[in-house]
Amino acid sequence: MNKKLLSGLVAILLSLTVAAQPDRWQQRVKYTMNIDMNVQTNRFTGKQKLEYTNNSPDTLTKVYYHLYFNAFQPGSMMDTRSRRQGAVNGPGGRPDWDGRVKDRIANLKPDEIGYQKILSLKMNGRLQSFKMMETILEVKLDKPILPKAKAVFDMEFEAQVPLQIRRSGRDNPASKVRYSMSQWYPKLCEYDYEGWHPTPYVGREFYGVWGDFDVSISIDKKYILGGTGYLQNANQIGYGYEAKDAKVSRPAGEKMTWRFFAPNVHDFMWAADPEFIHVTRQLRDSLTIHLLYKKTNEPEKDWLDVLDMAERALPFIEKTFGQYPYKQFSFIHGGDGGMEYPMATLCIGPGAALHEWMHSWYYGLLGTNESLYPWMDEGFTQYAEERIFVYLTNKEGFAQADNYASYFSLVKSGKEEPLTTHADHYNLNAAYGPAVYSKGAVFVEQLGYIVGAPVRDKILLEYYKQWRFKHPNASDFMRIAEKVSDMKLDWYKEYWINSTKTIDYKIDSLWEEGGKTKIRLNRVGLMPMPIDLQLTFKDGTKELHYVPLNLMYGDKPVEDTAISRITYEPWKWTHSTYTIETSRKLTDFTVVEIDPSLRLADVDRKNNRLELKW
Repeated sequence: MNKKLLSGLVAILLSLTVAAQPDRWQQRVKYTMNIDMNVQTNRFTGKQKLEYTNNSPDTLTKVYYHLYFNAFQPGSMMDTRSRRQGAVNGPGGRPDWDGRVKDRIANLKPDEIGYQKILSLKMNGRLQSFKMMETILEVKLDKPILPKAKAVFDMEFEAQVPLQIRRSGRDNPASKVRYSMSQWYPKLCEYDYEGWHPTPYVGREFYGVWGDFDVSISIDKKYILGGTGYLQNANQIGYGYEAKDAKVSRPAGEKMTWRFFAPNVHDFMWAADPEFIHVTRQLRDSLTIHLLYKKTNEPEKDWLDVLDMAERALPFIEKTFGQYPYKQFSFIHGGDGGMEYPMATLCIGPGAALHEWMHSWYYGLLGTNESLYPWMDEGFTQYAEERIFVYLTNKEGFAQADNYASYFSLVKSGKEEPLTTHADHYNLNAAYGPAVYSKGAVFVEQLGYIVGAPVRDKILLEYYKQWRFKHPNASDFMRIAEKVSDMKLDWYKEYWINSTKTIDYKIDSLWEEGGKTKIRLNRVGLMPMPIDLQLTFKDGTKELHYVPLNLMYGDKPVEDTAISRITYEPWKWTHSTYTIETSRKLTDFTVVEIDPSLRLADVDRKNNRLELKW
């Protein structure tokens, strides 16, 4: 890519970022890295130039870096926490291990551990003092970085790639991929309106500064690479990256340098293996999908089906969740399950591809602090995955049924913690997954129950439009939801996200009085909600009785025009009962049901449906 075209692309991305979104400052980085990889020793040296723009109103006297590979050493915080989980029991009395980690870190030998060592660090040409605290590097600056000022950090470092244990590493025992290079470089911690976020690497989730990455990787020329960014010297590299009909001209020697450029991202991942099979699919003139996989136990057809899935799903995804703005995406064999990165994902198998791809929206473009809001990352992605799966397969039934069932199981276990819990601070792994993935997904689906599914879809698109290339939090999403729906929704976040209170309504009683049939509803649970009550009669007709919640200060639009809807005065959240009525006789009834759509996450649905057999 020539410099003029490159600068034009960056300018377009930045203009989109500035023009369409809320005016909240965020920091900016520009990385230039040169890496020399030794595939015999599994070590590499690196030179990193980092241009850091302090867009905050604050004077910075220190900065922090992440040194993720240092987690893969015996006695580390990750190791200690993992072994602690194996010593406590989760639901069913099973040890609460993360099965991928267990006590594997404790057993690593010196040539199997991971490390990142900082050899020197300069700011604006001056050596800086620093302190290494396992996976965090604290740098006390000799001169502060003033508001709206820039600083240039030059770092020299060396690293050893650990045996693959969690996300990153070498020689994956399942996929046999040589290098899954995620969290592999000294990465500047984020500083935002809440201050610094020097989060130690204990197990989960990440947060990065938006910027540009120019990365050159020198490695044995037999290795094939894939990852974040656009390959700048494709015709020199080959391996399926070269232009059509181009003559590949590789340099002499045993090594070859791959140069990637990634504009406007907040992380950079790459993977490498000499046996990668590289296949591409052009989805449109401005988007190429790359697939890199190895022949292992997975059927090769399943990997190739990923390309078909991407081609079929993309129009629906972009219509529903927003446009994919980059020119490439790579599905790469590796990692320890599935893990998302900008413009790329690592997947242990093809089954994880759809979920990880959707992280390009909920993480890649909407860059929440995943440590503080993991449900906005995993939960939204889980919701999107299920919805796209239904689109692709024409699956019948309730699309989010599995997520609701998982959430109900968590509630029943008694181990639930609020979704405001920091990702690393959940007491149990067994509680983290159902909460962050499933309850997070239920949040989105149930929002459609509250405001109406078409309005919810408008909310998702407006959220993308206003917050892409930014760092939204939960309140940012709720304000978008309130503006689009013209309702108050803060109560929904307070109950569903900040607490573990549950929804439980029941049909209390039916009787005739004054020529009317009356149905009394009872709120048993502590979380109030609006109520859809559907009445079905012997002649096949139906009535929907809609009771908004007083905290909403609004009504959801009619979703199904085929059924007549009667709207009531709002149910006050302090009142445990509410009575609705109809002119139909009680003996005309066949079914009375609270929320036949199943979107209300009522923890006891046995008392939500009453069948009358006269």
